[in-house]
Amino acid sequence: MLDPRRSRDTIAAIATPPGDGGVGIVRISGDRSRAIAARIFRPARASFTEFIPYTLHYGRIVDGRDAVLDDVLVACMPGPGSYTGEDVVEINCHGGRAVLAAVLEEVLRCGARLAERGEFTYRAFMHGRLDLTQAEAVAEMIHAPTRSAAHLAQAKLSGLLGQRIAALRTRLEALRAALAVAVDFPDDEVECLPPEALAGGVAGVRVDIMDLLRAVDRTRTWREGALVVLAGRVNAGKSSLMNGLLGRTRAIVTDQPGTTRDYLEETVTLDGLSVRLVDTAGMRADTAAAPRIDAVEAAGMAMGRELMDRADLVLLLADGTAPLDSGTLSLATVLSPERTLAVLTRRDLPGFDPAHGAPLAGLGFELVEISSVTGHGLDTLCARVRERVLAGAGQPDPDELAPNARQAAILAEAAEELRQLEADALAAVPYDLLGVRLETACVTLSSITGEITSQEVLASIFDTFCIGK
Repeated sequence: MLDPRRSRDTIAAIATPPGDGGVGIVRISGDRSRAIAARIFRPARASFTEFIPYTLHYGRIVDGRDAVLDDVLVACMPGPGSYTGEDVVEINCHGGRAVLAAVLEEVLRCGARLAERGEFTYRAFMHGRLDLTQAEAVAEMIHAPTRSAAHLAQAKLSGLLGQRIAALRTRLEALRAALAVAVDFPDDEVECLPPEALAGGVAGVRVDIMDLLRAVDRTRTWREGALVVLAGRVNAGKSSLMNGLLGRTRAIVTDQPGTTRDYLEETVTLDGLSVRLVDTAGMRADTAAAPRIDAVEAAGMAMGRELMDRADLVLLLADGTAPLDSGTLSLATVLSPERTLAVLTRRDLPGFDPAHGAPLAGLGFELVEISSVTGHGLDTLCARVRERVLAGAGQPDPDELAPNARQAAILAEAAEELRQLEADALAAVPYDLLGVRLETACVTLSSITGEITSQEVLASIFDTFCIGK
């Protein structure tokens, strides 16, 4: 957990993802970062005397015995203009795990401390380089599943959401000032803010807050990805379709009913849209003619029903080589055609008959014929999945600002406080009590950008970051 008492430490971490790669970076931040780098860096040029800011210096990193660890490029970014607001040094190494670990070990040996999760960005926040919405946007940029999600995060990283929140708070502070005059000078001939004007000003801020909250729903699919659930009776071809869409074997495929007993989840990208694809346990009845359903499979089927309720789109699979069974028809009756695509599988087999899908078409379901073996119809299916999902989501506006879950919860709290304040103002509640509500709303909004935020909340936010960021 981040400890403010250790904020003067010089910290270091590997800033690039784990694994082998062309380049890996060891990042150092703090007052001693340049001194630590100088101890282990051997410049290639004899004329080198010190690190020139924002310049790449070529040389080698050595250990305590002066043995060469790697050829590197070193850059120094002095504070307060660096990412963290402190002196920062980045050592660009070859990207092997062993090399990066060895270089980091030397940096730590020379006096740096291993950084906590998100500690570099935490320091940027504490030094005023970022507000809290920008700091959270850093994590959103890192985890953005699509270009559109990255664009939404970039808008917040540039400070636009923080500026919008600050503008809302400024409008409320102006109303607070007017209320304070009325409370402090009740008998003076001072022009006071009429209750109707106060209610109108509060309502205007609340409308803008509600627009930000609506942006959460408008952009959810692009930020989080769409949930698409594969459903149907056992052996309908769900696992084969899962593997076909992924282009690799992820689900076990057999002729035995109930092979998928839990649910499997993977992510695919369909022309820029991130899709969380879930293969659920096949639905079947526990009869004498079928193997008994055990507790694990029953729990898997229950989870499948829950996932179908939450899905942006359900793919209802039916075997195209046999007449539609009563179980699939029964499942279809509880699904919405608007949120479901019916998929007729096994298009490659001789017994396939498009007429087997007629009962589903009669219920209003759109039908797509596929073969997971030959790939027939998969491109069409992917295109229809994307179109159906985006029919409800749409394309985010270029200037859209989408609060995350924490920010949205705080905005909703502020909106409710303002709704109560608006009603109280029109009900002639005394101005001093209205001022208390107004102050509460201002403080609530301040917690979004971090002016008033507890250390526990900050720790929970930055703990979601990776080490090195």
